[in-house]
Amino acid sequence: MYIPQEVAWNIVDPVAYSKEKPVDEAFRWLRKNAPFAQASLEGYDPFWVVSKHADILTVERQNDLFHNGDRQTTLATKEGDAQVRAITGGSPHLIYSLVQMDNPDHFNYRRLTQGYFLPQNIKKLEPRIREIARGFVDNMAAMGGKCDFARDVAFLYPLHVIMEILGVPQSDEPRMLKLTQELFGAADPDLNRSGKTPTEAGNDLGGLLGTVMDFVNYFDAMTADRRRCPREDLASLIANGQINGEPLAERAAMGYYIIAATAGHDTTSNTTAGGLWAMAENPGEFAKFKANPELMPLFLEETIRWVTPVKHFMRSATADTEIHGQKVAKGDWLMLCYPSGNRDEDVFEDPFRFKIDRQPNKHVAFGYGAHICLGQHLGRMEMRILWEELLPRLKWVELDGEPTRTVANFVCGPKSVPIRYEMQ
Repeated sequence: MYIPQEVAWNIVDPVAYSKEKPVDEAFRWLRKNAPFAQASLEGYDPFWVVSKHADILTVERQNDLFHNGDRQTTLATKEGDAQVRAITGGSPHLIYSLVQMDNPDHFNYRRLTQGYFLPQNIKKLEPRIREIARGFVDNMAAMGGKCDFARDVAFLYPLHVIMEILGVPQSDEPRMLKLTQELFGAADPDLNRSGKTPTEAGNDLGGLLGTVMDFVNYFDAMTADRRRCPREDLASLIANGQINGEPLAERAAMGYYIIAATAGHDTTSNTTAGGLWAMAENPGEFAKFKANPELMPLFLEETIRWVTPVKHFMRSATADTEIHGQKVAKGDWLMLCYPSGNRDEDVFEDPFRFKIDRQPNKHVAFGYGAHICLGQHLGRMEMRILWEELLPRLKWVELDGEPTRTVANFVCGPKSVPIRYEMQ
């Protein structure tokens, strides 16, 4: 069966994600009525919508059967796909990072930095990250009981952490934030380079290409510098890394830099901002957390589930197969819908309630299997440290206006979270 047009449009429309309710309702309908069905929308190739938690896991654990790189890894129109292939000389990927790779490239390139992000290795970063977090909490305390938590704290704190790790000087952090927001907010007129509306920006790759080229030019210069003078930073690891005895291919190296410089902070920023937004709307949960700070690990997982900053990834079938009783043909495109998986009533009791002591909490916000988020442990540690510094000092918090979300259907979350609060 094909998904009704209105439902299908709501799961691809960036504006619907900025409002959240249309997307939640569409996925709720799909989980109940068409848990694995095809969407056929004008301007798009047909694609399967994977809305159930169990089916997402089924796809994620079979990397040879469901490829990342054969087609675009995020949803694109036919026209957008054609433009990208024209620019790249046939590749469907404007950026070629770990996200777009299949084996053996994925295994080889991921192994290059995987050890760096293991819990036992990032633990040595904790004192410096705590110093950074404490500085942001002190700044928040000095703001007079009002701030935009997203813009003043949540966007800037993880940005500063990952840029120090990568080796980007602090003076360039505003530039990196702007480029990140242009990349992930390409449909948002407040964030994209052109100021175009979502409809106007839909198939306009000009601004997006300009953003990518700015990243490439910046990291080309950084690569040259780190090859001349290596340092103890992630950029030096990428610049001087080798695969099978050869330096990294330039396009893959650029993809590595870009994913670290964007997803390396934006997903954590979205989750942090969304976590405080949820606490401000649920004072009972905030009081419970204040009284029971040992709930920190459960609280972190619930904020990650609640926000689910990565909304989807696409996969393509490499052979005929079957999922949820439906026959999937070789070459078919599948949309893995993580917000839907994280609200699946078969897995999460009362899934639309923010519950800081939720247990178990087997969310799929970081993906699953071989492509699980490389920086998940760093992201958790950053959030834990910020909350360990903020929670004891935050007496109360409430919204001071209407929060807003980014207009985007790939990586997105809160754009503005105005709050009033009292700190000690």
